[in-house]
Amino acid sequence: MQTNEVISITKDQVVPTAEKMRAEGRLLVMIHGHIENDGTPVVSYDYDDGPNVLSYEVRGEASLPTISEIYATAASWPEREINELMPISFEGLDCSKRLFLPDNLTEGKGQITVTSLKELREKNVF
Repeated sequence: MQTNEVISITKDQVVPTAEKMRAEGRLLVMIHGHIENDGTPVVSYDYDDGPNVLSYEVRGEASLPTISEIYATAASWPEREINELMPISFEGLDCSKRLFLPDNLTEGKGQITVTSLKELREKNVF
């Protein structure tokens, strides 16, 4: 059975923690980000620990250092996703091109078309 241990860290501990995990041969499982109801940004770095996952969580920081130099694409891709979808940035990360949102969607401008599930079902009935 897999367990998940959540460990709170500060912004200054992100890179040293990643370096330590890499030196121990631990895989970076994922980087998750979300915004709490009160507006607090939360980023969690999940590392493999055998049958367990160690989640290092940073709360209240809108800007964090990238760990892409330590974990390459395993870090840069989720960091770019978080950066694109939330007001959380990663210092040193190249975000000059978007992953999936339209290029004209900046600073609240642009438009993403949202279609209701009911409408999609009606249009796709065989």
